[in-house]
Amino acid sequence: MSTGTDARAAWRTWRERRAADISRPYGPLALTGTFWLADHADGRIPGLPGRWAEDGDAVVLHATAADGLTADGAPLDGGIRLGPDAGPESARIAHGERRLPVLRREGLWAVRDFDPAAPARRDFTGIDAYDHDPRWTVPGRFRPYGESRAVRVPNADGVRRELGLAGELAFTVDGVERTLQVAVEGDGSLWAVLADATSGTESYRFRFLRPPAPAADGTVTVDLNRTHLPPCALADHFICPFPPPGNTLPFALRAGERNRSGA
Repeated sequence: MSTGTDARAAWRTWRERRAADISRPYGPLALTGTFWLADHADGRIPGLPGRWAEDGDAVVLHATAADGLTADGAPLDGGIRLGPDAGPESARIAHGERRLPVLRREGLWAVRDFDPAAPARRDFTGIDAYDHDPRWTVPGRFRPYGESRAVRVPNADGVRRELGLAGELAFTVDGVERTLQVAVEGDGSLWAVLADATSGTESYRFRFLRPPAPAADGTVTVDLNRTHLPPCALADHFICPFPPPGNTLPFALRAGERNRSGA
């Protein structure tokens, strides 16, 4: 089997795993709401049982048995202090099949509602993508900044927030070096928020790229065929950062995911 065939097969496997992850019961398509507690001073959130309130480093939830909430799998009748959840699958609070994870971001608390019966999940038919093209897999190099930087960028909800950046990812396309500002994830992999000449027309208005952790000398393979949609392209209630200045590529990146099918 040729290297090109191997790469295409690996890309198809990645596509299948992406579709399975997106459409899992508590995946991004299941998110039906993000509710910031600062917007609900009385503790009542439309559509959610109980009374939710911030209390310093925790959220306090009060509920009665009639509310039908469970905490750690047991019926909740009284009060409970909650910290941030790692995700919906591990959320401590549930309402039937719905999971209600607690979120903390920039000092603010929120509750999210993940419902496996969400219309977006029910109606999901896949993600449109450009065909795999080996020309979009290129060698790159990560150049870390002397110290981490933060820039304020608009987010999908219209609020400007800080985006942490650790360095730049350099790679060459058609003989010209291009760079993207990137963050470094906990496992050492890179994360770029980017746009290009197809954004907002042929493809979603911006996309993500997650190259693997660079080698010790900074070298890393940049596979633009794995450019993918941000969560906010799948559900309206995600808060995704827009590309930072300099992360709009001046050419048509006809590679990776384009948009949700039917969007």
